[in-house]
Amino acid sequence: MTKILIFILSLSFMQCKSQVNLNTVASESIRKKQDSIIKKYVTNCAEKFNYKHQMFEWQNCLDEGLKADSTIAYLWQQKAMPYFKARKYEIGMNYLDKAVFYDSRRWLSYRAFIKCIFAKTYQDAIIDFEKCIDTEGNSYVMDHTYQFHIALCNLQLNQFKKAETIFSKDIEEQEKEWGEAHYLDLFYYGISKYEQGKWKEAIVQFDKSLKQYPKFSEVKYYKSICLLRLNDLENSKILYEQSKEDAINGYSINEDNNIYETYPYQVRW
Repeated sequence: MTKILIFILSLSFMQCKSQVNLNTVASESIRKKQDSIIKKYVTNCAEKFNYKHQMFEWQNCLDEGLKADSTIAYLWQQKAMPYFKARKYEIGMNYLDKAVFYDSRRWLSYRAFIKCIFAKTYQDAIIDFEKCIDTEGNSYVMDHTYQFHIALCNLQLNQFKKAETIFSKDIEEQEKEWGEAHYLDLFYYGISKYEQGKWKEAIVQFDKSLKQYPKFSEVKYYKSICLLRLNDLENSKILYEQSKEDAINGYSINEDNNIYETYPYQVRW
């Protein structure tokens, strides 16, 4: 009886292993087919055009690719991307939702970022970022943590105390891992205190940011206001003039996507 049971279990194991191997082969075959479609319709077609003034040709290439396989998330993302840069958010989001549907692990954090920085639908962005954290922890998108973006969304929703709490914890974790937090994180942490009238505490964070980026014009601008509120009129005026000069010379928020969107609390002179 024992030998029969062992035989049955062994047979079952071999069948499962065989099925796994078949699934792996099938997945690899699908991946290769999709890669060839991407190469044909993105690399060798869409990327031959400049979507800024050849949007029709760009989109037509991608549409042909989707006719070949409508489940390729990257094609949907590529359709969406130029619309966000053209500030046509609703059109772009329709396509990006498709990308998330077919590959949420790859594109959910990207959609959350787009909602936060481009479309400015902050509540929806928070929901997406929280889903990302649930599945992969506090990872990164566009060089900043998911928690950073959640805190930034809360700033924009006037939830200043909540933003301060999230920034504080996230910066503490960055300092433990890397030795220091990013200067933009420190700037916005300072802003969360600034918005609550914590002028001295805000200045502490602004100074930390300036230590990394000495000509960061936004930091100097908001620090000058803090000094003004603390009745340090002379230093406030000096810093304000420095801020204006640094901004004119291009020392502002320097995120890659800043060429398309104004970031929260960015000063335009």
